[in-house]
Amino acid sequence: MLDFDTAQRQLSEAGPAPSRQETVTLGQALGRVLAQTLHARFDAPPADNSAMDGYAIRAADYAQGKALRVQQRVFAGDEAAPLVPGQATRLFTGSLIPDGADTVVMQEHCNEADGQVTINTAPTPGQHVRRRGEDIAEGAVLLEAGTVIGAAQVAALASQGLHEVPVHARLRIGILTTGDELVAPGQPRATQQIYNSNGPMLAALVAGMGAEPAHVLHARDDAQDLDRALRTLLADCDVVISVGGVSVGEKDLVKPALEALGGELALWKVRMKPGKPLALAQVQGKPVVCLPGNPVSAYAVFALMVTPLLRRMQGRALVFPAIERGVLQTDKRYRDDREEFVRVQSEADPAGTRRLRLYPQQGSGVLSSLTWAHGLARLPADTSLGNGDHVRYYDLKHWLA
Repeated sequence: MLDFDTAQRQLSEAGPAPSRQETVTLGQALGRVLAQTLHARFDAPPADNSAMDGYAIRAADYAQGKALRVQQRVFAGDEAAPLVPGQATRLFTGSLIPDGADTVVMQEHCNEADGQVTINTAPTPGQHVRRRGEDIAEGAVLLEAGTVIGAAQVAALASQGLHEVPVHARLRIGILTTGDELVAPGQPRATQQIYNSNGPMLAALVAGMGAEPAHVLHARDDAQDLDRALRTLLADCDVVISVGGVSVGEKDLVKPALEALGGELALWKVRMKPGKPLALAQVQGKPVVCLPGNPVSAYAVFALMVTPLLRRMQGRALVFPAIERGVLQTDKRYRDDREEFVRVQSEADPAGTRRLRLYPQQGSGVLSSLTWAHGLARLPADTSLGNGDHVRYYDLKHWLA
């Protein structure tokens, strides 16, 4: 069997880097991946300004008990006249610092009466002045290519006057479920049938990563039906993700269907639980990833194995999210010949230690564990682990983003 890290790395490299770019407005940029490194067009802030409500002075003009005439009141957005020696300018947060001033005294340390201000606390020269370019200098890197654009990035772009940005084209994902036993939600179901949860689940997972679930198709256990579905997905998508149908049973028809389209399917057995069976093919230059049919296994394999592939194909700088550490909280001991990824909730104790509480039923058919879990704790193979042991922790809010 392939060890988990090798399989994860190989799968992450199975797709090409993005080749299509487009320009979008800031209002459309959320969740998109920046296609080019952008540089600051001007200094930020563009001029010295006040970090406080207060008074701009020359530090040398301060003397205990000395009153300074207030020559001007300058609000944010106003122009400031040069400061006359021995005088002060009333400022507010964001107001421009007048030429000649070098210090701002916050209003709480001042008394103003009859157009005169007295400073009660000796100021430190230069205090409360935001210097031109102290945030970012003209020409400095504003955002690196491969950055996923969030609200903070939108703010940085807008602060430089940018209203459009170059991004990679949104990755289009085709999803294929198979099996005569599956029924679409909302349709009548016979006793021998189950509802298809994999299709909607994978579509939601794909959308949560900022990709587009372009098609969500279901094929019966029929060669012609499967061929039609695969042709549609390959014609219109960058990646195809199928679920089930790649074993060696009489109705496992995905492998021959892919081979008939010119693909060569590599069947992997990955040393992980859940999710040992995994398959990868290249068809028409596009990766086709075949997940195990159990929804819990499909969910775990998507989170841990497929998302790095999608991030690389999206052009993201960060392909593998951080792996954290936590302490198991369980009354059982675990040991398996495969690496086991158990569903856990994460809680911080008063000392800040991450405690990982296991779901009581870890079977691959326990779909309720997914709605409960915050992440997956990794239990190494051939190792006895129990309460208090330290393990690696995969936080799903990062691995599914």
